[in-house]
Amino acid sequence: MTNRAEFPHLDEQQRPHMVDVGDKAVTDRRAAAEGWIRTSPEMLRAITAGENPKGNVLVIAQIAGITGAKKTSELIPLCHPLSLSGIRVDVEPDAELPGVRVRAEARVRERTGVEMEALTAVSCALLTIYDMCKANDRGMEIGGVRLLSKAGGRSGDWSAER
Repeated sequence: MTNRAEFPHLDEQQRPHMVDVGDKAVTDRRAAAEGWIRTSPEMLRAITAGENPKGNVLVIAQIAGITGAKKTSELIPLCHPLSLSGIRVDVEPDAELPGVRVRAEARVRERTGVEMEALTAVSCALLTIYDMCKANDRGMEIGGVRLLSKAGGRSGDWSAER
C-alpha cells in the first residue's frame, strides 16, 4: 500500500521528504479555494457595522489570508516555498449563513502547484475571524474549506463539482 508512486513524499525507507520538482517545467498555475464561518446573527451585525472592539474583522481577515498564503511552506511540512505572483482574498458577509464566506485565488509561475496556498489563505482568514470574535460568540463554526479549482501543471485543470 505504501509504494512511492502512491506516496511520493516517502522515500524507499518510508521516511518523509520534500519531493524534488527540479525537473518539472515552469508553468503558470492558479488555484481557488473557499470556506465559511457561521456566526450568530448578532455577531454578523457587529462585524458588518464595524463594531467589533478588536477592529475591522473583514479587513484584518483579508490581510491574514494573504499573509497565510505567503507563509504556507512554513506551516505545512514538505510544502515547497513558492514565489507567489498574486494572491486575492475576498471576505464577504452572508446574512443567510449567517456568517462570513472567504474565497482565495493564488497565482504562481512555478514547477509545482499553488493549491495549498489558496487553502491556507482561506483557513487563516477564517481562523482570524474566529479569534477576533470569540469573546462575543464562542459558538462559531468553521466549515466548507475546499479547493474549488486548479489550473496548470502536468495534471492539467480541475474544478470541484458544485
